[in-house]
Amino acid sequence: MHHHGYLWTGPKQRFDHEALRRPPHPEPPPAGSKPELIQRYREVAAEFPTSDLPPLETAFWLIKPRSLVRGTWDEAKEAASWLGERLAEHAPRFGSEAQRDTTHLALLVNSAAERLDSGADVSLGFYLERPSYLSLAVVTCSPNRAIPELACPVA
Repeated sequence: MHHHGYLWTGPKQRFDHEALRRPPHPEPPPAGSKPELIQRYREVAAEFPTSDLPPLETAFWLIKPRSLVRGTWDEAKEAASWLGERLAEHAPRFGSEAQRDTTHLALLVNSAAERLDSGADVSLGFYLERPSYLSLAVVTCSPNRAIPELACPVA
């Protein structure tokens, strides 16, 4: 078991484009469907795997391009430490003063280490100076507990 880290920052409006943050339905629209529906399915099927937008389900980071992996760690504590470093780096821009609190951030990192050590994924999100958003994720790999059939992006 190991862990991959992902980071995305960008306009909140882009983050809210949920259609590109979820994988396409496994079955395409049936023959005879409206052309708009077929076209939209094709767009999502082509764009979801290559988009840098954070997926709605954390495990789906594993099907994104390997270039989006910001780090790989064998130990949960190392992955949680990376999260802590990113939190400290971005904390001055957090939209809420309560989220900038160092005790709060330390609790998040400790909780993340425990969850990763148990084989779970961790996903955190923060509003930055408006209208931006920060998404951090660490995904457990080989296998992923939520979707074990997903292949490791760096294997």
